[in-house]
Amino acid sequence: MFDLQFFTSIHAQLGIMTWPLTLLSALMLMLIFERIVFVVMNTKTGSKPLQKEIYSLSLTNDKQLETYVERHQQDKSTLSQGICMLINHRHFTKSLREEAVSIWLQKKRRQFTAGLKLLNIIGVLSPLIGLLGTVVGLIEMFKGLSATQGGISPAELADGLGLAMSTTAAGLLIALPAIASSQVFALWADRTLAKIEYVLNHFNLHLAGVSFDESADCPKHCKPCAGSGSESPRESTA
Repeated sequence: MFDLQFFTSIHAQLGIMTWPLTLLSALMLMLIFERIVFVVMNTKTGSKPLQKEIYSLSLTNDKQLETYVERHQQDKSTLSQGICMLINHRHFTKSLREEAVSIWLQKKRRQFTAGLKLLNIIGVLSPLIGLLGTVVGLIEMFKGLSATQGGISPAELADGLGLAMSTTAAGLLIALPAIASSQVFALWADRTLAKIEYVLNHFNLHLAGVSFDESADCPKHCKPCAGSGSESPRESTA
């Protein structure tokens, strides 16, 4: 009974735009909730512990590398999955590994930004639907006023305008969180994927036989890793 009265009151305020705006708001809330769950599950990349662990591996010991992959390939961490992918492709050339990382990151980007375009569409459509409802409400109000005999009180005019403007307000209330959450999630996805790409590029250089000193800005501090021998010196310094 309460739900019926609630929707009846909403319909009285929004008119024919009740169902489109209700559908958009429900879809927006579901998308935001799904993205929040995804962010919580993928916020921690564990880049520093993983870097220490992978740099302690011997690149010439295939058994040790395969053991690492078997132990971490089921990890939910995106970065851990990327490292396992690089180790599985360690016998390929550096350029081929870079192509594999690029394709893999594009796939992960689709996962990290899933639903964001739909949130943007909701943010664009909901104010327009609300504005359409306002225009329709104003048309109906003026039709009613034209059929009224005698004087029109300011209270009646204000009440009609208030009902007509309510759809615009509802549309804006849907659009603001939709657009804001879309931008926030997009910023988070860019930052997280950039961190993952940074670590994978370093590990790819490590597989190529190059160790990069992060504390120095000059390229002369890049030096071959001892015992790597996975690729020729000419390719490693390319």
